[in-house]
Amino acid sequence: MCNLYNISKGPQAILDFTRAMRSEAGNLEPGSVYPDYSAPIVRNSDGGRVLARARWGLPSSRKALMDAASRRADKLRAKGKEVDFDQILKMEPDGGTTNVRNTASRHWKPWLGVENRCLVPFTSFAEPDPANQPVGGRTPNAWFSIGPDYPLAFFAGIWVSQWESVRKVRDGLVTADLYGFLTTEPNAVVAPVHPKAMPVILTTAGEVDTWLSAPWEEAKALQRPVDDELLTIVPKPEATDGA
Repeated sequence: MCNLYNISKGPQAILDFTRAMRSEAGNLEPGSVYPDYSAPIVRNSDGGRVLARARWGLPSSRKALMDAASRRADKLRAKGKEVDFDQILKMEPDGGTTNVRNTASRHWKPWLGVENRCLVPFTSFAEPDPANQPVGGRTPNAWFSIGPDYPLAFFAGIWVSQWESVRKVRDGLVTADLYGFLTTEPNAVVAPVHPKAMPVILTTAGEVDTWLSAPWEEAKALQRPVDDELLTIVPKPEATDGA
């Protein structure tokens, strides 16, 4: 699953491609995006498409949080401490779910409408490449792009408005817009590096329009691997922060 990507295009390029009406994203510095980073997305609004920011990592499922909170509560009980389970559950850290694969899941279904769909701009994305890992060293990344010149493209994303959760224990409860993006089976370019999944990639104005405006029965057809000939392995992009 993709947990690192890069964006080297500025806001005007994103606005032009997506025909967004305005930007609320502020300055966009090129570089790497990691989980829980604030990054640009394009979403629908009452006044048309808008370039905004959100935090990478959608809410985890209630079951995952319940299981984690239950384990923590059991440890406290084993130490003879009183437990307020509702409070423990409320404060259970949730770093977020970066990628969405099973759109039939009950957890994701409320957020599949056009009001919760978004575009996640990128120019390249990374997957760990164990085949090239040096003995005793860290796993390097393989980088992929829609062409050798790192053109702008988009992941098919989902966003959630003003979600309250504990992202980091030291920060406590915070409220933030969150996003993630869909994955699918890998194409022939990604599969040798990452055989389980790849992001859902949109490369045309028609695909962008379908994702942001079509009924789900039509939009879900976009959850497929991008054509092999559209994707290439590229060198690590220059506009990164060391990834």
